[in-house]
Order: sequence, then C-alpha cells, then structure tokens
Amino acid sequence: MSRVAVLMGGWSVEREVSLVSGRECAKALLALGHNVTEIDVTRDLAALAAALNPAPDCVFNALHGKGGEDGTVQGVLEFLRIPYTHSGVVASAIAMHKPSAKAVFAAAGLPLAEGKVVARAELAGGDLLPRPFVVKPVDEGSSVGVRIVRDGDNGWSSEARAWHFGEEALVERYVPGREITVAVMGARALGALEIRPTRGEMYDYDAKYAPGGSDHLMPAPIHPTAYAAALDIGLRAHRALRCRGVSRSDLRYDDTRGEPGRMVLLELNTQPGMTPTSLVPDIARHAGIDFAALVQWMVENAACDS
Repeated sequence: MSRVAVLMGGWSVEREVSLVSGRECAKALLALGHNVTEIDVTRDLAALAAALNPAPDCVFNALHGKGGEDGTVQGVLEFLRIPYTHSGVVASAIAMHKPSAKAVFAAAGLPLAEGKVVARAELAGGDLLPRPFVVKPVDEGSSVGVRIVRDGDNGWSSEARAWHFGEEALVERYVPGREITVAVMGARALGALEIRPTRGEMYDYDAKYAPGGSDHLMPAPIHPTAYAAALDIGLRAHRALRCRGVSRSDLRYDDTRGEPGRMVLLELNTQPGMTPTSLVPDIARHAGIDFAALVQWMVENAACDS
C-alpha cells in the first residue's frame, strides 16, 4: 500500500474543521492498510518541507480555507513534485476567490445570482442592492462572514462599518428557495442533496458542523427536471474551473412559484469537508461509495498539474 501524508489544520478560520476532516481520512486510510503520516500544517514552510522528506507516495490534502484550499499549498506540492488529492493550483485559486469563479462560470453560461464586488468602505454607505441581499467575503469558506440583509434589518449598517473580512465584499441578490448541493467525482456527478438547517433559515457554520445542525435529504426531493439540472450545473462548474478529484457545488433552488423551479449556482468548493456531518460522504454513500472507498479513490487519483 502507499505512503500517504495527510495535511490538516492550517491557519484559516476553518482550522478545527480541517483537523476533523484530516483525522477521519487518516483513520480510513490506516484501515485500508496505507502507511499514514498526519501533518498539522502551519505557516512554517520549512517545517512542512521537512515533514514531507522523504517524500510520500502522495499527499491527502484535508486542509480547508486560506492557505490550504486557495492554491498556496498546492503550489508547494507542485514544486516538491508530490502528487496530491483534489484540484490543482489554478482551479483552487480561482474557486476560492468567488468573483473570479463567478466570471468563469458566467463565461460558461451557468446560472448565477446577480451581484457585484464592492470596496469595504462602500458597505457602510447604504444598500447596494434592493433588499433582501447577501453579503459575503470574497475568499472565505464554510459560510464564514455570510450575512443576509432583509427588510427591517436595522443592525446591518453598524455591521457594515465593522466589516473585517478584507478590503472587498461580494454583494449578491438573495435567491429564495431551497439549499441544494451537488458532488462531482472525476467526470461524474454523484447526486444532488437538499440541506435543511434545523436552527434557522441559513446553512451557516453551525448548521454545517454542529451535530444535528441540519437535515440532509438524499436524493434531494425535487422535480426530476430540476434534479437533472442540478447535476448538469455541478458537472459543468467542475469542468469550467478544470477541477480534478472531488468537488462540491452549492446551489439555490427557487421553487417559490412551483416546480420545476430555477437553479442558481452560488459557488464551488474544491476541497469539501470530510467530517461526520459533511455532505459529500452522504452523497457518495447514496451512490454506493462508502467513506473508505471514497478516500481510496482520491488517493488513487492524486496527481500533479505540471
């Protein structure tokens, strides 16, 4: 079996989630008979290079967020010529920067929410779109910093002045309806799942990772035409960014006027969570792929881009 180094932790706001993902994957790889090394990644590049010497057969990248999902670590692994799971440098960097990804998706003809990038100072200058609208950081994951601004929301102006997620923000028109996510594995869309948060309307950080924070309905109980559209959008988004390995696309399904409704692509995640409450393992399981088989496939398809 292979010598696999599992990268986890990192320094982003998603560090704790990454540690859980990494440990779950390492446990599965050990059970499969691989020789596994767990590496808690920090900003110390020399320490990472030392931990990867001698070079493993491949790296399982279980990092989430800045540094681990945005092309940074991928670039290091390319330089070291160590095959790694998930997408390469360019796809990772574009997917992590939401405005760049939206530009690629628009060029591919994918359905998107109306929106624009604004400077931090503009946020406090009044509503930039009719309410309700959504404000999100341009380069965070796990719904960190995402805010829905509704009619009668008097707290937004003070929050806008205190915005601390960088010098820019992405403002989008709110799309009503249901939360749908699609997993893609290689050249195949595995399925579409509906997420129903149990503690509020929004699928936020707690709903994603707290036990019981959301219900996962697999397959998504939507009109067959809408289900097929979701799979098509997820696969086209994966191809548009030239992703490899596994990705997950998040969509909104506006069925407020009846079914079949309108599918809207929100974003694509090149390194989906692999925790006990994560979505991709649920979708894969329904497709007949258990967690161990999913992790094994990722290792077998590890690669370098150059």
